[in-house]
Amino acid sequence: MVRFARRGRRYFTGTVTGGPIPHRFANRTEAGRALGALLLEYAGRGDVVVFGLPRGGVPVAAEVALALRAPLEVLVVRKLGAPGRPELAMGAIADVGTAVEVVTNPDVIHRLSVTPEQFDAVYRSELAELRRRVAGYRGDRPPLELAGRVAIVVDDGLATGASMRAAVAAVARQHPARVVVAVPVGPAGMADGWGGRVDEAVCALTPALFSAVHQGYEDFSQTSDEEVLAALANLEAVRSTGVRSAGVRSTGPPTAPPSPAPGTPAPSTGPGS
Repeated sequence: MVRFARRGRRYFTGTVTGGPIPHRFANRTEAGRALGALLLEYAGRGDVVVFGLPRGGVPVAAEVALALRAPLEVLVVRKLGAPGRPELAMGAIADVGTAVEVVTNPDVIHRLSVTPEQFDAVYRSELAELRRRVAGYRGDRPPLELAGRVAIVVDDGLATGASMRAAVAAVARQHPARVVVAVPVGPAGMADGWGGRVDEAVCALTPALFSAVHQGYEDFSQTSDEEVLAALANLEAVRSTGVRSAGVRSTGPPTAPPSPAPGTPAPSTGPGS
């Protein structure tokens, strides 16, 4: 596990043994349980909010929230794909409360000569989709108050970091006491590039020669809106009855460490969010 924390302006990084970590996680549920076990210092506190980035980050975050006995909030982020190169992020937008945070990638914008009009067209399209997803996931429920609380922002992995940077910027606008970034899979250098907005980052698995998040999973199939809603419903079911909802995969108790899963990385079958 790679972990770093910030104290004032001093940063430190290091490798910490946090129990058995496999070569790959079976799926996002197992990854979330492993990540939750690494964050148990935040368990049972009344000032912690867990944020999950849909789609793929929500099943992971649900397991973290369950382990920490903390509320879970969906934090919707949309990548702003470059014109003609939608897979290449020229920025991202994120929603927290009534605010929408915009993060840009100036290098991509300059290299592809993206005009303000092109950027605005992509922004407006993705903003409409962001609003649709916020309404679908949250409904009429007001967003949780974050001022003075600990925000743990969870995704299913970290590659370029564009989505997570937008999420962190949106969370920081709400004036939390502490911001923690937590992912099951990512590069060893994920401590860099947060601009002083992140107090702690936790990554359970850093594959050698890291190039994509799917390297850390046996099953990295796409997560649907229905699966996001099922993960949220399952979390509430477990809290109220102790029984998981039908159709939600279970591979052990919420904080049980994953069993070893040796082997080479499986091919990607789709993005998680």
